[in-house]
Amino acid sequence: MTRFFFPAVVLAGAAARPGLAQQLMSPRDSAIHALNRIAYGPTPGQADSVARVGVLRWIETQLKQKDETSRAVADRRRQFSDLDDSREDLARRFAEAERERRVMKQAMADSVGDGPVSRRAARDPKAGRPMREFRELGGELAQWTVVRATFADHQLAEIMTDFWLNHFNVYLNKGADRYLVPAYVEETIRPRALGRFEDLLLAVAHSPAMLFYLDNAESVAPGSTPPVPGRRERRARYGRFGVFGHVALADPLRIDSARAQARARRPTGINENYARELMELHTLGVDGGYTQDDVIAVARVLTGWSVERPANGGGFVFHDWAHDQGSKTVLGQSFPAGHGQDEGERLLRILAQEPATMHHVSAKLCARFVSDEPSDECIDEAVAAWKRSHGEMGEVLLAIFRSPAFWSPSVVAAKVKTPLEFVVSAVRAVGGDPDSTPRLSQQVARLGQPLFLQPSPAGYPETQEDWVNSGALLNRMTFATLLAAGRLPGVVADLDHVSPPTTDYDDLVEAVNQRCLSGRMTEHTRQVIRKQLADVADPVEARALAVGLALGGPEFQRQ
Repeated sequence: MTRFFFPAVVLAGAAARPGLAQQLMSPRDSAIHALNRIAYGPTPGQADSVARVGVLRWIETQLKQKDETSRAVADRRRQFSDLDDSREDLARRFAEAERERRVMKQAMADSVGDGPVSRRAARDPKAGRPMREFRELGGELAQWTVVRATFADHQLAEIMTDFWLNHFNVYLNKGADRYLVPAYVEETIRPRALGRFEDLLLAVAHSPAMLFYLDNAESVAPGSTPPVPGRRERRARYGRFGVFGHVALADPLRIDSARAQARARRPTGINENYARELMELHTLGVDGGYTQDDVIAVARVLTGWSVERPANGGGFVFHDWAHDQGSKTVLGQSFPAGHGQDEGERLLRILAQEPATMHHVSAKLCARFVSDEPSDECIDEAVAAWKRSHGEMGEVLLAIFRSPAFWSPSVVAAKVKTPLEFVVSAVRAVGGDPDSTPRLSQQVARLGQPLFLQPSPAGYPETQEDWVNSGALLNRMTFATLLAAGRLPGVVADLDHVSPPTTDYDDLVEAVNQRCLSGRMTEHTRQVIRKQLADVADPVEARALAVGLALGGPEFQRQ
């Protein structure tokens, strides 16, 4: 008789559900389900190894693991050397590139006068060459994300890093975020992905990438004026040639024009963008009980939270001169007059522990790991763990993974993979070996999810209706068949992990079923693959075709 596995803590909850305890999964099925939700899908043979260790023991190891241990990840990381550059170095190079770009555009405009030809010249692609380094940096960051997700032992950390990067989304192609996002990913989000929510919320609020993206760097108390720097401070801040650069010094009229433009661009009041998204997306949720007055008060609390100029390193800075020193009230909490940066940090801690925040973020976690529309019971269990642990994400996740809802047969293989999940899981399933070029991450983009390039603060969606349509499924099938056939640039598949070449196509289809689809192949899919193999005589070609059809089929789309 087959021995069934189900965590004891789950059985206690299952007792109250007629029939649930009788629908238990085998150890291997439990391992496959956990690997599909808590990881980016199983690698060849991994489901059997996790089943032998015990699924809950493997989950607990994932929760307790602090750092990545895979030698493959360490070896691959050395291939992405541009990501080793510090934020300070990138910021200074960005400032130099911006100056060069402006000078180039101005020189091109001057060469043809002030008419329509001049405007076309200023838009010449050559004017964008100085920024090429930062476009390439973004591509390298996206590819490293895919490569790390493919090889990492600490899979849950990769999943949670992706979750938080969507929850606290920033847009790579917005100005200074071209150089700020790498540090945001590796220094702000990743180290705190399994820690306390409060610590993560504070780190994000201090992040130059977020403050720039949601315009809080420009939010100042109405009527505030920055102090006028002395000559030495101007040289330290702007360089040898002052505020406007050497080209401006050559023409006094241009200096006056540049000064006027600088005054026009100077922040003149409160910007509510970050305050609104902080409450609506990051903490309380759209139905979190706050008002427009609360949004305005939060924006006032966070005035002065800003970003240093690129030439000074682009780090976080608090401008006391820009801060609203008056009294405020947020969610009924009083913030007395006369405070500075400390009241913003107090506000963030309050928001992190608000019941609405616990519910909103817990619901998103349950939607990510359990189902698109999670049950109230699952969310309540996560909220209870949040309260007990004061927001320790490891405890919240453990409550979700121990919940009967996570193991319910109705949620198994019921969530549609996002493009990132689909690409990484497919590469892992065939023992794929991606290189360091951005070609694999570009495949993720072609399937609809360009990494770090979602303009909306809400990030990429979680539910299947956002990812499933006929065009998307066709594109996934194309990707899968190219991957299996060895014709996908940037990655090499090892199909020997699936099956040796064989002319026994019934055995081949069953091997593909077990190794790629975890035994979930439907009879319809089996017939489709077998029909396609009927006219194929070459066993190597037949294996590639069978694997491609399986990875592109409906069973592999779901996790």
